[in-house]
Amino acid sequence: MKFTRILFMLLFVLPISYGNAQNEEVIKVACIGNSITFGHGIKDRIKNAYPAQLNRMLGEGYEVRNFGVSGRTLLSKGNSPYIKTEAYTKALDYQPDIVIIKLGTNDSKDFNWIYKADFESDYHNLIESFQNLKSKPSIYLCLAAPVYKKGKKISAEIVTNEVNPKIRGIAKKHRLNLIDLYTPLLDKGDFFPDAIHPNGKGAGEMAKIVYEALTGKAGVLVDQTFPGKKSNWKGFSKYDFEFDGKKAFIVEPTKPLYGKPWVWRARFPGWHTEMDSILLSEGFHIAYLNTNSQFGSPRAVKSWDRFYKYLTKAHDFSDKLALEGVSRGGLFIYNWAKKYPERVSCIYAEAPVLDFTSWPGGFGSGIGSAKDWRILKKEYGFASDAEAKKYTDMPMHGLEKLAAAKVPVLHMISLTDSVVPPTENTLPLINKYIALGGIATVVTCTEGKQTLHGHHFPIETPRLGADFIKYYTKKETGPLSSSAYHKLRNGLQNSTIKFQHGKKGRVAFLGGSITHNGGWRDSVSNYIQKRFPDTEFEFIEAGLPSTGSTPAAFRMKDDLFKGGPIDLLFEEAAVNDATNGRTDQEQIRAMEGIVRHARYVNPATDIVIMHFVDPGKMKTYRQGKIPAVIQNHEKVAAHYKLPTINLAKEVTDRIDAGEFTWKDDFKNLHPSPFGQGIYANSMISFLEEAWVRPVAEDDKIKSYALPAPLDHFSYDKGELVDIKEAKYNGDWKIVENWEPTDGKATRENFTKVPMLIGEKANDGKLNFNFTGNTVGIAVVAGPDAGIIAYRIDKGKWVELDLLTNWSRSLHLPWFFTLATDLENKKHTLQIKIAQQEDPKRAGNSCRIRYFYTNK
Repeated sequence: MKFTRILFMLLFVLPISYGNAQNEEVIKVACIGNSITFGHGIKDRIKNAYPAQLNRMLGEGYEVRNFGVSGRTLLSKGNSPYIKTEAYTKALDYQPDIVIIKLGTNDSKDFNWIYKADFESDYHNLIESFQNLKSKPSIYLCLAAPVYKKGKKISAEIVTNEVNPKIRGIAKKHRLNLIDLYTPLLDKGDFFPDAIHPNGKGAGEMAKIVYEALTGKAGVLVDQTFPGKKSNWKGFSKYDFEFDGKKAFIVEPTKPLYGKPWVWRARFPGWHTEMDSILLSEGFHIAYLNTNSQFGSPRAVKSWDRFYKYLTKAHDFSDKLALEGVSRGGLFIYNWAKKYPERVSCIYAEAPVLDFTSWPGGFGSGIGSAKDWRILKKEYGFASDAEAKKYTDMPMHGLEKLAAAKVPVLHMISLTDSVVPPTENTLPLINKYIALGGIATVVTCTEGKQTLHGHHFPIETPRLGADFIKYYTKKETGPLSSSAYHKLRNGLQNSTIKFQHGKKGRVAFLGGSITHNGGWRDSVSNYIQKRFPDTEFEFIEAGLPSTGSTPAAFRMKDDLFKGGPIDLLFEEAAVNDATNGRTDQEQIRAMEGIVRHARYVNPATDIVIMHFVDPGKMKTYRQGKIPAVIQNHEKVAAHYKLPTINLAKEVTDRIDAGEFTWKDDFKNLHPSPFGQGIYANSMISFLEEAWVRPVAEDDKIKSYALPAPLDHFSYDKGELVDIKEAKYNGDWKIVENWEPTDGKATRENFTKVPMLIGEKANDGKLNFNFTGNTVGIAVVAGPDAGIIAYRIDKGKWVELDLLTNWSRSLHLPWFFTLATDLENKKHTLQIKIAQQEDPKRAGNSCRIRYFYTNK
């Protein structure tokens, strides 16, 4: 369909501000090094290599550049000397104020270290080359980072015993600053996946060490979504950075759409940005790579290809994108789209150049540009005008694959444009494209003032352009990635080694009814058994309905450890801790007690904390807040570096993304079979991620060091105490095989078991002597639950109503903590039945299954 209105655009170079302009006050830092400096193996090395992280930490007033080159040696006779690289020349030309040199790792290879006698003189020559610069930089030498595995070409022994001592001596001799990247990283092997190169976390540790050396202050990492300098662009976050030596930027939407759809602008990114603002507000990213003087040449297309791969692989941008080209930008977008039609969702162009003999060549009716024509011929390698005219790999030609892929195009033009005449560019291309079966629309823009011979014109319909891009951008509706809701922290390496090498394993599931019920727990157990088929497992099902972290903390000795220590513990309590009204303090004390108790019994126990969903948590997340109970449990997890799985947030986000509904699919906080599958799939995904690293023959199980407790009154030595330990008189008695007679439901282990029961007010009392700082009673709180009075060490009597919100329909297990923060010594608890004053109550019973204490 064609429109009969026209709009147009600008051909001359518009001023573009990158926000990176140098001034005299900027301190320039050059990072010299090998692949470790370069960032080899880091998913987004541009953002997370140590120089990039250092740059963010140093902030305004500093510019840090990465001159690292993989595989390079300090030794001039090594297999790949750094001094022979282009990066070295550029580092000198940079005239840095600070130079950080980290070389020596590759020199430890046996075929390089035969020249070790030259190491000091070669290092001296490198240092001197920087000392002789006009900028007179301060120079820092770095000890090589540890090599974590023997037997590689890079020698751990030579790095430790020869390379680093030489570097230390050179720094001392030349009175240079020395940065120790060896000692602080010795216990950070998990941050070096291949034993040599740091991952993003390892590079962050290096950046902190270098930062402290430069500033004298402790380093704090500064994270951001994308690399480079962050600024505000029309209310959105913009990131300016260098890619392959070219300036680039990304503008981030406030709330990205799922799948990260994006628009790639070619040339003049500051021109007619109204459409970009619309798309950003609706979840699209905007990207730009400055290949300005390359006119869509094959070299420019290769740069674009590398940029595309970076954005799709390092930042998970959508595999298909929308292209925007203004004026000469038409050469870029069409040449790239023709080569990669499968990557393009649609093409939007304003006054596009589609035949360079028209502009800048000027061989048609339009106004050419002699200067730009000379630049174009040099870029393409044309020796003459005649050779350029014969060239056919322009947008105007070879449209067959693009049309066959049904890539829709929309052009906005001015019919009065005499710089890039539409009769030589848009109209012939569109006619060819339609004839080939392509989808094409032309909008002629006629309203408003047009300048530069009709090449500059106002866009009358930016909403039309935005809607065009939105319409042809496929909305990705696949499931959200569960990994976004997983925090691995210290991971599960110990259990991996135990299951793989020990061939035996004890896996426990501790929680409430969601753990007690079948479903996700069975799926996870089956997965673990299949993952380690030759291992003999014992799976301990320790879910107790209606209970949270406090009961769990006191049940562990009886319910988990009777058969021995646990190798892998799954714990959940977020639903019941909140529902049952446990205070923040008690939630932290209980969860921390679970962790510490497990690791007292087995210091190598791997522990996973899970946060399950309920309507209250969903409501809180939708208000932009984090539920308090999850904050409390995460506080414990972070302190002990435990993995967590946030199923509450994951389910909320998936429902909000339209993947399923609470009412029809998940149904309840006790999930439907569908909901159980959601839980299981996320947990299995977590385990696959945690166990992805292969186990080596010499890998050893390591004990986890226990940090100081968050709360010294945490329930870390909690235990249940037999009711027979109490002394009692009057109406109090033990019923050996108690069960209710009113037909109300019960819970396992709280019926047909011994109960210490009192029912008559002021008719006797019980005395329980204990040693510890906490005491409580685990009772059956049914419809006839009464009111008790209790006191510690003959103190003031305190009344407590045992009737809960759920007691009228269920004989509910309930753990009442009667006293805590006590001095850790001998105490006496006394309990009696209080006078009943409410005739509507069904009874006044106190049925105690256990006492519980914490020493």
